[in-house]
Amino acid sequence: MVKIYTVYTEYDYDMPWQISKQQERTGSGSIINGKRILTNAHVIADQRFIQVKHAGDAKKYVAEVEFVAHDCDLAVLRVKDDAFFTNVEPLSIGDLPRMQDRVAVFGFPEGGDELCITEGVVSRVEYQNYAHSSASLLACQIDAAINPGNSGGPVMKDGEIVGVAFQKIDPGDKIGYMIPAPVIHRFLKDIADGRYDGIPSLEGYAQSMENSSMRAKYRMKENQTGVLVTYIPPGSSSEGKVRTGDVILAIDGHVVENDGTIAFRDHERIAADYVVNSKFIHDSVQLRLLRDGKVMDVVIPLTDPIDSSLLVPYMQYDKSPTYYIVGGLVFQPLTANYLNKWPEQKDAPPNLVHYFFNGRRSPDQRQVIVLTQVFGDDSTVGYSHLKNNVVTHVNGKRIASMEDLVRAIEQNTGEYHVMVDEYGNQIVLETNTAKAANQRIMHNYMIRSDRSEDLKKMR
Repeated sequence: MVKIYTVYTEYDYDMPWQISKQQERTGSGSIINGKRILTNAHVIADQRFIQVKHAGDAKKYVAEVEFVAHDCDLAVLRVKDDAFFTNVEPLSIGDLPRMQDRVAVFGFPEGGDELCITEGVVSRVEYQNYAHSSASLLACQIDAAINPGNSGGPVMKDGEIVGVAFQKIDPGDKIGYMIPAPVIHRFLKDIADGRYDGIPSLEGYAQSMENSSMRAKYRMKENQTGVLVTYIPPGSSSEGKVRTGDVILAIDGHVVENDGTIAFRDHERIAADYVVNSKFIHDSVQLRLLRDGKVMDVVIPLTDPIDSSLLVPYMQYDKSPTYYIVGGLVFQPLTANYLNKWPEQKDAPPNLVHYFFNGRRSPDQRQVIVLTQVFGDDSTVGYSHLKNNVVTHVNGKRIASMEDLVRAIEQNTGEYHVMVDEYGNQIVLETNTAKAANQRIMHNYMIRSDRSEDLKKMR
């Protein structure tokens, strides 16, 4: 059992050209085969420096991140000093526990420095939202206490790791969750080739078909069950093979019920996504579809990582924000990180929250481009009230991404830059004035670059 000390710095999405102050967090981990430490991704997210120590030991060792999977909240650390592994026997990883199996959670919760062990039973095995990534994946609910600092610690049964403690419901009476063994096995197998590819997904949207009128409309027979395809993201691996209005009857031979679940072990059911999420990028999956009353089979290559086609990406880690400054105006693609600037969701701009929950990608909108900052300057007078509005057109061109915005500005040879938001409001800047204002504002506000690193290749 290992205690982990992480020094980290988060990116400041209000001023995306800089990082916030240094902070510290602790977590837990366990030594597995190959002289590796298994822990949560959120324990080491945005890390700058990591140390680890054994339970009951005073000496700390420097560790480095070898692999991190933010989607399933898992990471593997390495310690260069082999002395750390002297007389240590790695833990093996077992199987998915069953309901009411007794388990023990090992870790280093806040309030002390020594190893803590709590016991409980597995209460549920089902899909849950992972707080770190917002992805919905297999999880186990347990009634053993999980507190800050426990994250990353092993959940043990019969001497084997059956899960990794990672979150709890607060407030809640001993409602904690662990990442179960199948997700851990999948992560370790994915990184076996030296890289992490991610969890595959069909990346479409489907609707339950529990209503009898809906089933009748789509010509389903009494013995047929399934879910209705309502949206296929452009560019996804399903495009051209699956259509909106298709009914997915089965996935890889697993019958899909009208509520979107499949049979899972004895007297258990699980979300049908589990079949796809258990596979690997570049695998394939067979769908049995009902289209216009006819049954057909299609094979879909799995090329899309989970949530890759979201209009507004979930939380991003270990990655600097994308931004672009023109004439004292700062533009960014909308992300969950930006929305997290507001302590409560209800305080965030409703138009941006709507995009986060309901936005869907299209050829005309691959990102939501937001005016996130208006610097005080002669060039920006009268525009401050337009902060947090979504820009749709620049210099007469539809803006689907940040790259579109940069090109529309930098390829403009006219006298003015004209930007239009989703409400029809206009921002007009004289082209030459905007260039001078950029230099002045960057000097006054001590900004090193008018754009993020990923946009510099467009110069």
